[in-house]
Amino acid sequence: MSVELTERESVIEDEVLIVETSGEMPEVAYHGSLYYLSHDPEGPGLSLDHQDKGRLVSAVVEGYRRIIRRDLDLENRQKSCYRGLVRCLVNWRRLTGFAASHRLNLTELQEEIAAALQTFLAGEAADIGRGCPTCVNCSQTELRELINAVGLSDNHLPSGLINLSVKAN
Repeated sequence: MSVELTERESVIEDEVLIVETSGEMPEVAYHGSLYYLSHDPEGPGLSLDHQDKGRLVSAVVEGYRRIIRRDLDLENRQKSCYRGLVRCLVNWRRLTGFAASHRLNLTELQEEIAAALQTFLAGEAADIGRGCPTCVNCSQTELRELINAVGLSDNHLPSGLINLSVKAN
């Protein structure tokens, strides 16, 4: 089935949006989109070039960025969408694995996530200091892994962090 250029662009843009907003597994949506666009008998039967695939790869990164940032937003801690730091770590691992397989540089995103984590931990430590219960749902080891993975050092962490009592897995 042949698709005109404008229709082709529209179909690819739809798939980019699907991958970006797919929920917890942008990489799975990416592979589904590749299949649909090129091999699915009910799909458009496109031959994807490097630029097309690059747009889909960027959508995966943006999808992971969105869900990681969601769980580092202090305002989301009491909302049903919140998955916690344990999901941040899982999603960061998935993202870095995907990035490595596609030879992507995540330096800017890493800095953005590090800043968001620093803000999150400062807010969490302040709330704990006021007697609020923690919403941290990962072990101290997992928290340390996340802190290290995004490039934060101990001197970037709030002083109250040592009092952060995290839940055991």
